[in-house]
Amino acid sequence: MITYIRIMFSSEGKRPSMVFDAIRNLGFEPTTGNFDGIYMWDKKATLDEAIYLADKVQMTLKGMGVVFTLETVADKDNGCD
Repeated sequence: MITYIRIMFSSEGKRPSMVFDAIRNLGFEPTTGNFDGIYMWDKKATLDEAIYLADKVQMTLKGMGVVFTLETVADKDNGCD
């Protein structure tokens, strides 16, 4: 499973470097392209686990002046459904 994060920054919010440091601490790696970061699950995540990760992201980014979206999908390369 893979969870992608897309972040919209505000000029009134925290610096992007601070936001990326925060999501790195959660296990996301910055990436280029359509998404800003990627979280590689070490297994097929349950819905509850994906929601818990979303909760952790929200708690971590709260007060930073950013808006984010998450997308969790199966990783076909790892044989997940």
